[in-house]
Amino acid sequence: MNYWIQNLIPYGSPEEIGVIQLAWLGDSVWELHQRLRYVHFPLKSKELHLSVVNEVKAKAQSKSLSQIEHLLNSFEIDLIRRARNKTKRYPKSAEPFIYSRATGFETLIGWLFLKDPKRLSHFFEYLEKKMH
Repeated sequence: MNYWIQNLIPYGSPEEIGVIQLAWLGDSVWELHQRLRYVHFPLKSKELHLSVVNEVKAKAQSKSLSQIEHLLNSFEIDLIRRARNKTKRYPKSAEPFIYSRATGFETLIGWLFLKDPKRLSHFFEYLEKKMH
């Protein structure tokens, strides 16, 4: 299900973008990926929506990060750490530790989307195998 990202060409200079902006971008990339996973399910729109929401909430993103952490290089680990340290405000519904890890995951997704789409595709493929 990674066909949409496999042939992207790296774009721009993510080095010049802040970690919060990368997280914002990464959140939308992750949600699009989840929507593409579910689009072929014969469900009603409300069921599709709820399925995707379960995959994009902070707890699920933190879990996804846990599943790929052993695959990360030192730069990616540092990027996630910087994003986690930048997260100062949390929704009342989220635990700070979980929310900051989710922000780190989103930042990684945003960075890889711009800088290394093939590596991002590899992570998405790995996570899909873990979900089944």
